[in-house]
Amino acid sequence: MMDNVSVVRSFTLTGMNETMDYRGAIFSLSLVYYCVILFLNISLVVLIVWDENLHEPMYVLLCCVCINAVYGTTGFYPKFLLDLLSIAQEISYEWCLFQAFVMYSFACCELSILAVMAYDRYLAICRPLHYRLLMTKRRLSQLVSFSWLTPFCIFSISILLTSRLELCSLKIQRLLCVNWIIVQLACPGSNTLSNSIVSYATIFIYVSHGFFIIWTYMHLIRTCAASKDDRVKFMQTCVPHLISLITFLTVIVFDLMYMRFGSAGLPQSLQNFIAIEFLVFPPMMNPLIYGFKLTKIRNRVLSLIDLRGR
Repeated sequence: MMDNVSVVRSFTLTGMNETMDYRGAIFSLSLVYYCVILFLNISLVVLIVWDENLHEPMYVLLCCVCINAVYGTTGFYPKFLLDLLSIAQEISYEWCLFQAFVMYSFACCELSILAVMAYDRYLAICRPLHYRLLMTKRRLSQLVSFSWLTPFCIFSISILLTSRLELCSLKIQRLLCVNWIIVQLACPGSNTLSNSIVSYATIFIYVSHGFFIIWTYMHLIRTCAASKDDRVKFMQTCVPHLISLITFLTVIVFDLMYMRFGSAGLPQSLQNFIAIEFLVFPPMMNPLIYGFKLTKIRNRVLSLIDLRGR
């Protein structure tokens, strides 16, 4: 039976209960992993900003992906590391809503930027003669602004609606705060219709992003099949994007399916892994994949290593 909670001061995160015996090892691994994520992504951002030869749309968008990775992981790892050192895993009501906002905006910004990257590759390979005319600095700025501002606006509304709900429980069975989980804590008589409308509208918008990416790759593959030069360009610039896209969509779809339809009978450790895998794989894989595969970045990194070795 749920009790009506008139004033919510904090939530209790119960997702860590079964892993407390290993928190020392988990803390050490998580701290190292987070530091590596920060190092790789910030290094790539600095490299792109510093080298004028990399001031091209594809690399600017990659820079946005790395900044977004730092933004998303910073919304989770510091609090998670603090919880591992604490006896009680509590989070204030305001910080929980903010963390939910960061998690959702991070995920949707990632998908928006990947959609813009797909559009950039479509123009570069399918319409090369019009590329410079269509992908101007102004157009690129508009697309990047859209990628960031749209999720921020949508989830500001979503979190505002959630903050008005009357809650009947203060326990979140996760390692982090997620807006949909907070909505599920609402009292039976609460009006969550507005939350549902915003939620389904958001799903529609970002599923549309997915269909747009599929459409661009259908044209890319058809164009590249007829030209050896285009196939080479596809392998060099589109394959890293495809790997990033598939990785990101796999972990996000898996998490969403589990959150909506998953079974609470799964081991807590597996539930925890499913809940945070979108903060584990994409932020680490993206800088590595692009760093090794994109020739300009790889050559620039190798040249810096060579200079340090002398």
